[in-house]
Amino acid sequence: MKTTWQVATAAEAFAAAQFARCGWDVSVQYGANQPEYDLVAVDGDRVLKVSVKGSKNGEWGLTQSFMKNADYHSAADMWLSRHSNKTVFCLVQFKDTSVETLPRMYLATPQEIADWLKKAVAGRGDTILCEKHIWSKRAHASGTTDVIPDFWRFTEKRLEEIVQKTEQVGPPDAQRASRR
Repeated sequence: MKTTWQVATAAEAFAAAQFARCGWDVSVQYGANQPEYDLVAVDGDRVLKVSVKGSKNGEWGLTQSFMKNADYHSAADMWLSRHSNKTVFCLVQFKDTSVETLPRMYLATPQEIADWLKKAVAGRGDTILCEKHIWSKRAHASGTTDVIPDFWRFTEKRLEEIVQKTEQVGPPDAQRASRR
């Protein structure tokens, strides 16, 4: 894949296929993307808005546009406030995968991602979610490694856990108000 458009298009296709493989109906948007999600997955009365993020370099840039005064934690909080309780992220990673193999895929809630971003770089925080990053001697987090949790891998069990998490929180308006 040569362009970011190709990465995004391939990622959305793999995400839609994975939800369908798990027995969910998938509706993909037509036209310009909605700001919060790329596709909708439905299983009976259960509905998820899915934001798909593709990558071919091992990382997903998520909160850079919210960064002010080198405050990584506030950037993560501001990013989090933009997502409702029915939104989940499907992270699709093409790095080190050949065309004959499936990309690695992960499911996470916005809250899980914000928490991870705040803990990254030895607690300083980061704007980029890295699949795995080993910090060099010259870095703030020298000697540490940031790795996204293995339990985020897209499996049927993880999908059910995600659905339960989205059903446990209150309505989106109450959720957003509680974050302010």
